[in-house]
Amino acid sequence: MSGARERRQQVGEAWTTWLVSRGQWRLFAACRSADPDLFFPISDSGPALEQAAEAKAICSTCRVRRECLAFALRTGQAHGIWGGATEDERAAARRPRT
Repeated sequence: MSGARERRQQVGEAWTTWLVSRGQWRLFAACRSADPDLFFPISDSGPALEQAAEAKAICSTCRVRRECLAFALRTGQAHGIWGGATEDERAAARRPRT
């Protein structure tokens, strides 16, 4: 990699980190170009399982997945797939462990 290209990449990564640290993580979400309805299946059975799997596949490639999930947990998002986790998975994560 050339020196100039490497410096541009480093600046780009620093800029991304700065924006994410200021809550602008949505700008980098892999789901930005996907249909939002995909992330809100209407049930947890039948065709909705395939829909959830497709949404989770997008989440698995996302570089701000952790921030997305943290946002959903912090703000109590009750519906949809956030950070690759369904409503039930987020509810389980919030339950106290014994």
